[in-house]
Amino acid sequence: MADTSSRTGMRPTISWSDLRGRAVGLYGIGREGEANLRACRARGIEPVLVDDAPARTDIEGRPLLVTALGGFDALAHCDVVVKAPGISRYGETVRKLERLGVPVVGGVGLWLAEADRSKVVCVTGTKGKSTTSAVAGHLLTRLGYRCLVAGNIGMPPHDPFAGDEYDFWIIEVSSYQATDLACSPPVVAVTSLHPDHLPWHGDDPENYFRDKLSACSQPGADLTIANGDSDLIRAHRQLLGPRVRWVCADAAADGDWLRQLGLLGLHNRRNALIAAACLRALGVPEADDGDKLRTAAEGFSGLDSRLQVIGEVGGVCFVDDSLSTNVLPTLAAVEAFGDRRIAAVVGGQSRGIDYRPLAVGLRTRTLDTLVLTVPDNGPDIRRQVTEAGAGPHVTIVDAPDLTTAVLEGYRWARPDGVVLLSPAAPSFGRFRDYRERGAAFALAMRACAATARQ
Repeated sequence: MADTSSRTGMRPTISWSDLRGRAVGLYGIGREGEANLRACRARGIEPVLVDDAPARTDIEGRPLLVTALGGFDALAHCDVVVKAPGISRYGETVRKLERLGVPVVGGVGLWLAEADRSKVVCVTGTKGKSTTSAVAGHLLTRLGYRCLVAGNIGMPPHDPFAGDEYDFWIIEVSSYQATDLACSPPVVAVTSLHPDHLPWHGDDPENYFRDKLSACSQPGADLTIANGDSDLIRAHRQLLGPRVRWVCADAAADGDWLRQLGLLGLHNRRNALIAAACLRALGVPEADDGDKLRTAAEGFSGLDSRLQVIGEVGGVCFVDDSLSTNVLPTLAAVEAFGDRRIAAVVGGQSRGIDYRPLAVGLRTRTLDTLVLTVPDNGPDIRRQVTEAGAGPHVTIVDAPDLTTAVLEGYRWARPDGVVLLSPAAPSFGRFRDYRERGAAFALAMRACAATARQ
């Protein structure tokens, strides 16, 4: 087992193959935790299974231990613990294990340690990483390459169900997963940067930035393809690794292939340009051919709940951007409709985000904008935006729930405006996930259609 130190926590570089014959613990049994279990069993490993709050008592007859009820002791006797991304590296359980000398690693990091990293791109960023990954994967597939888009999007690359017969791997890496990487591929992309997931990262924005960008500077990293329009990313240039290629939204003259993608907003134009730059960095020759890119771009369907037009009622366009969980993507979504009046629905689970930048961004609006805030943190958003001053064209009011907000937004937006669900907050508490929130938005749109027929 190699013992090369990483720059984020002195973690050893361990691969899945290194786990054979060792006592292994899996900490956290969710989507990736189950993939970790399959990866273990494919190698003849029967790990200890531990979760802080398991929803079941066993998996296929193997006991699932509770951390506080013997689970920690079981992990402490392991040679290696593979944690799920949702388990914070700053949590006391992980810290205790590391103090005991037990390496705590992640599934993606284990995979990357033995992958052909010359064929891998890691894509990270506060927002935009899923779209960038999806565009890169779509282009590669349409150009005739075998490509797996995996990681934080799709299935984990180490899941045996994913297979391994690919020419290229596009791996979306969350800030959670980035802290588990002890090495990096030569090419890493950074789409955006804004404070997010602060409780996981010790409630420190600078700690979040270091964690998020750590994939750019681990051993093996060479080129960072970065959003050149982001002042925050430029301010953290020292974290971006040996070489940086800046990509700006207005940098390309070959816009035909971009239009074929059908993406809304300048930020998505930049995401697509970053994806194309990743292909060039991988040595894909077709990425320099505008005609081939145009053909490859055809048929891209976009991603659910990411600035997705879901319908029109009486001339009013309804846009589902439910995956927007902080200020940055919400402002980008508003910017995408600079020529139309917008009723924007914001609010959700509170996690201590500063919403004053939302007011600053809205000041540039020259058309009337209605912001409808919904629980749980809607009133706090309204207070912060009002105190910071959003400008003369912005009106902000509280709504009791999502359905009411959509109906009020529709009435206001008639006859030719936009009702935009871009919450700048997570969905948990009121909805199971962003998909359920998006489905509720679509249901409210249909209620607006029924109102229009009356």
